[in-house]
Amino acid sequence: MREMSKSEQIAHSITKTYRKSIWTPFLTAVKNYELICENDKIAVCISGGKDSMLLALLMKMLQAHSDFPFEVKYLVMDPGYKPENLEKIKKNAELLDIPINIFSTNIFKVAYKQKKSPCYLCAKMRRGYLYKFATEINCNKIALGHHFNDVVETVVMGMFYSSILSTMPPKLHSKNFEGMQLIRPLYCVREDDIIRWKNYNDLEFLQCACRFTEQAELYEKLSKRKEIKNLIKSLKKTNPNIEKSIFNSIHSVNIDTFPMYKSDDIYHSFLEKFDKGNDGYKRDFL
Repeated sequence: MREMSKSEQIAHSITKTYRKSIWTPFLTAVKNYELICENDKIAVCISGGKDSMLLALLMKMLQAHSDFPFEVKYLVMDPGYKPENLEKIKKNAELLDIPINIFSTNIFKVAYKQKKSPCYLCAKMRRGYLYKFATEINCNKIALGHHFNDVVETVVMGMFYSSILSTMPPKLHSKNFEGMQLIRPLYCVREDDIIRWKNYNDLEFLQCACRFTEQAELYEKLSKRKEIKNLIKSLKKTNPNIEKSIFNSIHSVNIDTFPMYKSDDIYHSFLEKFDKGNDGYKRDFL
């Protein structure tokens, strides 16, 4: 029997060693949220981090075993990486046998001239460039590497720092690029399992898709997401299932118990139903 190449071994580990924790949750999200359809042309956006590189490999594997045809393009946007960081992305793509398409921008140069909120501007510009390029190559969907923990942390961050109960949906329509959808195939995959897969295969990826990559310690000290991540980690000591509970809660939202909610940019009050005696509560008559 022919000995497997390194890329084949890495892919094989997903369907064997990490079948239950990575491959199955990935397929679950794709199926349950109807993320991929026949004849889709999907742009998988690769930042160079562990999440997007795993996503690229999973999409490549799915395409090879899918019951229906769809196309995948693997995009790497260079926002102004240091040469060694870009080279690391290229080597990892080669190692995983991912045929990447690199295009350059000046995002870092523009964003980091801003003294206020450079990260916000950088993220906004990166998203815009990705949508634009994906549209130019006739893709109808963009796949990003947000995972289960990103979803959970976004819920808590919104409550704590934005006074809003919301999260990132599995897929959504672009407001600025007609016909384009954004999908998140790693929606049900946990970050700890991604890290285990990475370490199991002795892989090394970029820590972050920005200039804070080389300042990881400073970034983690300033990051609100890191703060929430540590909080949840602490809470797990007394409630090991807290992440699952938060994740499940966004699939079981009881609107009837909310004093106010927002839908299609319109705010609604519980009084709309309450005044009609239809507030969703059972009444006790004495």
